Amino acid sequence: MTTPADLKYSRSHEWIRMEPDGTATIGITFHAQEQLGDIVFVQNPELGRKLAQGEECGVIESVKAAADIYSPLSGEVIGANGDLETSPQSINEDPYSAWLFRLRPSDTAELDGLLDALAYEKVAEADKN
Repeated sequence: MTTPADLKYSRSHEWIRMEPDGTATIGITFHAQEQLGDIVFVQNPELGRKLAQGEECGVIESVKAAADIYSPLSGEVIGANGDLETSPQSINEDPYSAWLFRLRPSDTAELDGLLDALAYEKVAEADKN
């Protein structure tokens, strides 16, 4: 699967899509779901929670491991993907459509420190080795 060029990425394997209204949608990358295997549970951050960039804010569990979710941007959580409560495996099916949570960023300058698709692919490749 290709890494979408219109997204930003964190070194902790989250993707970020900036929406036209200034909010951010966050999910995990293809590489992350591939490493986890079959995902069976997702715990997203609570609505209204204020997160700092890099803060641990949720958990994804698979049949072989559990992984923390980190917020790639500072901001307030304004939405969580409720569909993942009953269909967490949708992340395995299409990780770039099965978003985790949305937030209203408090500092959009933090976007400058995130990776573009090419830089993220290098991180993911190094992670495999």
